[in-house]
Amino acid sequence: MTFLVPQYDAIVFAYGASKDSKIGLEGEDKPHVYSARAFVGWYNGLPEYRDLNPDLSAGDTAVVVGQGNVALDVARTLLSKIDTLRKTDMTEYAIQALKQSTIKHVHIVGRRGPMQAAFTIKEVRELLHLEDVNFKPIPDKLFPADIAKLPRPKKRMMQLLKTGSPPRPNATKSWSLDFLLSPTSLEWSPSAPEKLQGVVFARTCLEDPFSPQSKVHSTSESVTIPASTLLRSIGYKADAIPGMPEIGAIFDSGKGMIQHDGYGRIIPVDTQGDLEENLQTGLYCAGWVKRGPTGVIASTMNDAFETAEAFVQDWRKGPKKRARHGGKGWEGVKHYAEVKGYKLRPVHWQGWKMIDAEERNEGLQKGKPREKKGTVQEMLYAVQDRR
Repeated sequence: MTFLVPQYDAIVFAYGASKDSKIGLEGEDKPHVYSARAFVGWYNGLPEYRDLNPDLSAGDTAVVVGQGNVALDVARTLLSKIDTLRKTDMTEYAIQALKQSTIKHVHIVGRRGPMQAAFTIKEVRELLHLEDVNFKPIPDKLFPADIAKLPRPKKRMMQLLKTGSPPRPNATKSWSLDFLLSPTSLEWSPSAPEKLQGVVFARTCLEDPFSPQSKVHSTSESVTIPASTLLRSIGYKADAIPGMPEIGAIFDSGKGMIQHDGYGRIIPVDTQGDLEENLQTGLYCAGWVKRGPTGVIASTMNDAFETAEAFVQDWRKGPKKRARHGGKGWEGVKHYAEVKGYKLRPVHWQGWKMIDAEERNEGLQKGKPREKKGTVQEMLYAVQDRR
């Protein structure tokens, strides 16, 4: 990190939230319990999750803890027809694993109610429109008495959830939104300690059931949902990159964010003297590592615009401290690596275009948009000279 910074006039940290939050249950690291983030990364072809190999044939019921869009994406993937998935850019290895899946029912569980759920209309609608899949109706008591009086976004969501989808008598799969439940423990088979057989929840209650910001409390009543697979989707967290303190960046581990001035300028470790001068270091942040793991693509995009505007304002004020170091960009990094004996294998824009073309060509042969390469080695092989 320290050899990168002097070579550039500006560096933007925008690497997102790479860790998922855990529920904190005993046995959560056993087989058949997965991170929803890792599961999505697995079927989307992220190399770090290539070897996840989820076992989806241990039973017929999955529980997804969390009610954000990622949770709904996971449920939609588990319930969709294989022929539908084949037409997407989902990896072939994931399609083959999902083809062997025996999961027929998915519970999407949250500790609060419909009014507090984090998912969006688009994601719910896609699930409701799945072929050969039934939706279990939500009890009327969980909805406000007069939905028409709600603000338009909430009104549309409540109307959609209350209407649900028409019963499909011949459906072979189903899903439900289970509200007011908080996971407390896992149940394992007495004869096979590594086989999940249920998730125990405590019922919760809301101080104000129909307020989007209502606080939630646990009760003494418990409910067990039989399940063979558990996926947690309760939030994400950014992690610090090694070397941050050395370049003057402060990472708040509690919040999972880089300390900044509110606009994306990273506040250095040593802020003695003129803060305005100290902020002219050429270090910026954007996205979830700046704002925390909240918001959809549109809000994160606007956040990035804000950081870009801060950089432009700073640039107009004149050269930064680091610009006076004689930085040479990539050439400077390459020279440093050669001196230190590091073996770098850069993939430039033309190399990326080669990977893209090969993925598209392989996908075309299989009748899909692309066939993603699931390992870094496969990507590097696509850009090497094979003449």
